[in-house]
Amino acid sequence: MAFRDLRNPFFFLLLALATSPVVLAGDPDITSDFVLPPNTNAVDGSFFTFTGMRSLLDSSPPTNFTVLKATMAEFPALGGQSVSYAVLTFPAGSVNPPHTHPRAAELLFLIDGYLEVGFVDTANKLYTQTLQPGDLFVFPKGLVHYQYCNRKNPAIAISAFGSASAGTVSVPKAVFTTGIDDGILAKSFKTDAATVDKIKGGLA
Repeated sequence: MAFRDLRNPFFFLLLALATSPVVLAGDPDITSDFVLPPNTNAVDGSFFTFTGMRSLLDSSPPTNFTVLKATMAEFPALGGQSVSYAVLTFPAGSVNPPHTHPRAAELLFLIDGYLEVGFVDTANKLYTQTLQPGDLFVFPKGLVHYQYCNRKNPAIAISAFGSASAGTVSVPKAVFTTGIDDGILAKSFKTDAATVDKIKGGLA
């Protein structure tokens, strides 16, 4: 290494980047066994129990695709535990539209029925699979993915996430219902404003 390199500010920038630890986004580690709600000093077993899934056993099958979630928002005991859960119910012919989970991968376990699933990686390659009962499929963190019940019978699946708050960004809603200018969307999709308005009307 030449002495002149030490006087170059870019040398120190490159050195800092080369020696910095890799930072992985995710739930922060906690220094206690669990996280209590604000202004709470003690809890009992009920704090660690979520009863919101009982409705699955007491209700008729839904007529539209539905998601029943147990995230930190619904189940505060998950705070700091880096895990959450969802039950996905698919009537025949229904779809869980393309979406992402920015803070976690999703591990889907198909309990009943058949699903066509897929995700797109950062090289725009599509990976698809037809799942049958008992199959598991992983959707990598942050990638666009979907599930489609393409049979005449309904399907039900359980999804686990490596975050207490994985987040969900619906691609159709994020693009067409958040106020992005019609002209920008028309240019982006190489279409016209009338088509964009029609799509927005269908999502309203």
